[in-house]
Amino acid sequence: MNVLRYVLIILLFGCATAAAAPASDGSIKELLTITQAQKILDGMRAQFDSLMNNAVQQALRGKTPSAAQQKAIDNMKNRMIAVLQGQLAWEKLEPMYLRLYRESFTEDEIGGMLVFYKTPAGQAVINKMPLLIQKTMTEIQTMSTGLAPQMLSIQKDFMVEIQAADK
Repeated sequence: MNVLRYVLIILLFGCATAAAAPASDGSIKELLTITQAQKILDGMRAQFDSLMNNAVQQALRGKTPSAAQQKAIDNMKNRMIAVLQGQLAWEKLEPMYLRLYRESFTEDEIGGMLVFYKTPAGQAVINKMPLLIQKTMTEIQTMSTGLAPQMLSIQKDFMVEIQAADK
């Protein structure tokens, strides 16, 4: 009978520890602060402006827009930036971050991340990750420039096949 009691205690204790505490809003907010999530988000918005300028330059293909065209371009960019800033406002995204982190991590896991990010190595990750991501995106973009002609060729082949299938 004593053995059964010990087995039950071990099982109950095991079940209790398996149900880890969900992460608290306070610890998640601390993690978001230490990892500079809001600053990274601000940087993403700034990069969007650069991406739009590049897209406009590609669309113009080296031609200089007239004053009216430049006004229309500036108007479009300003409107797009306003929409993006509205959608990516920290006040709007923070509740989403809290929910997703709470669904994804336990309090112990968030605590472990906080311990790591407070170390010099963790701070190095925080400070260097945006540049690493930017460099990675640049390399991927460079690698993918040769894909456009291939994709267009596949698309043309597809259109021929679709038209043939309709006959």
